[in-house]
Amino acid sequence: MLADIFLAEPLNNLWVGKDPFVAVEALDGPVYRQKEGRVVFRVELDGAAYFVKIHRGIGWREIFKNLLSFRLPVLGARQELLAIRCLEQAGIPTLKPVGYGRRGLNPARQHSFLITEELAPTISLEDYCQDWERTPPPLPLKRALIDRVADTLRGMHGAGLNHRDCYLCHFLLHTDCPPAPDNLRLSVIDLHRSQVRSRVPLRWRDKDLAGLYFSALHIGLTRNDKLRFLKRYFRQPLRDILIREASLLSWLERKAARLLERYRRKYAPGVQT
Repeated sequence: MLADIFLAEPLNNLWVGKDPFVAVEALDGPVYRQKEGRVVFRVELDGAAYFVKIHRGIGWREIFKNLLSFRLPVLGARQELLAIRCLEQAGIPTLKPVGYGRRGLNPARQHSFLITEELAPTISLEDYCQDWERTPPPLPLKRALIDRVADTLRGMHGAGLNHRDCYLCHFLLHTDCPPAPDNLRLSVIDLHRSQVRSRVPLRWRDKDLAGLYFSALHIGLTRNDKLRFLKRYFRQPLRDILIREASLLSWLERKAARLLERYRRKYAPGVQT
């Protein structure tokens, strides 16, 4: 049973008279991620590049597993589409959807898809900043990027959206022009786990801040860099932030350390850094 669908150009022309769900399942391209009933791959259609995300249902077992672990399961593509619309309304650059569909009433077997334009040329901030510790960037550029990330995250939270995977790898820096302090374009991606409300609870705001801090632990940020981010994000005098948010700042250090330890156990067991 078809619940919701939209197609923009050129999909509307390419798939006229076709079942969009059959058409999207017939697409093929390099797979970037495949996990828990969701596949993400890249395709080229009519001379343009797109990313396709298909959700085929995660099953009741996975739903209950998430709920018992106090995690909200991702049931389909609608969650990401709502997040994109939220960021668009807030004026925060993000993905541009050109196709979406959702059918099925059973949440464990819901079939949905989301097709977005490829953002290119871009580089993730994780890759762009990975050599900063050994080769620091020009100070004006570094400060401008810190400001832009802080402004973006503040804008997201102000719009009622928390990311849930708030890492540097999910901020894309556009490189069609060489990045410069007065010429920086950042887009937020990978929003399938995001939550949209009228107001972001402090718990989820803090989780986003912790994830971002964890992902920036090894890019050579100084104490002044961190203080600059805090001042830009909270828009308060630094002295007031250090007093009012003392418990948060202490928690961020502990949470980032736990995330780092979890990462090491999963991806680099036995490696000491």
